[in-house]
Amino acid sequence: MSNIDIAKTYIKAIQTGDQATLGQLISPDVIWHQPGNHQFSGTHRGMAAVGPMLGKMMEVSKGTFAITRADHFMATGDWVAITIEFAGEANGVQLRQPGVDLVRVEGGKIVEVRLFSSDQPQEDAFWGQ
Repeated sequence: MSNIDIAKTYIKAIQTGDQATLGQLISPDVIWHQPGNHQFSGTHRGMAAVGPMLGKMMEVSKGTFAITRADHFMATGDWVAITIEFAGEANGVQLRQPGVDLVRVEGGKIVEVRLFSSDQPQEDAFWGQ
């Protein structure tokens, strides 16, 4: 499977809530860079930290946070850039904005994730402190 195929499978698994596939694709030692200035911001290392963070994000958004669109997948070396749109509702804020997810793939596993938002202040308000 190419790195783009891995990224496409990853996005589809996120969109469908396929935890088994995510568990197969994401390295247990993943490094996750969550941007911004909110309660989830920062660098999280390992699924032992990332898994609970993602669960809490779904709790805060009452299950509404989702990647609503993934348009383009572009690879260079180990990195795949994905143009996305994400949306949800939390803390009284309706969120719908474009972004870019970068995933680094090594040995068929996602080992690093970097996220970019088009309106970081809005996303910060969405997730809250």
